[in-house]
Amino acid sequence: MAEDDEDRADALFHALADRTRRDIVRRVLAGEHSVSALAAKYDMSFAAVQKHVAVLEKAGLLSKRRQGREQLASGDVDAVRSVASMLTELEGVWRGRIARIDALIAADHPTQPLPSHPDGPRKD
Repeated sequence: MAEDDEDRADALFHALADRTRRDIVRRVLAGEHSVSALAAKYDMSFAAVQKHVAVLEKAGLLSKRRQGREQLASGDVDAVRSVASMLTELEGVWRGRIARIDALIAADHPTQPLPSHPDGPRKD
């Protein structure tokens, strides 16, 4: 990954690391909301919600526009898709590592069958 891509990934995952910010993203993906209306949904100050919105905006997960005195926030579906794409890429890396570990285990114990479930045999 290029340095710019790494910085973007850091910003995206930092923004999504907080429960309130994830909830704000869900809300603004469903439709445009004023920052005031968002703030009313949380048990925190307006300034705290504004800071959460600023982190999400910096990460590119939402955008704001002014309408009179209100700031309206909208979600960016493409940014959320890019997060999903990054997670899929990371999943591929881990699946490859697990496959190599399974191959090493099989080489050390050729008569022992590998479990069919990734978490081991089922204990029903």
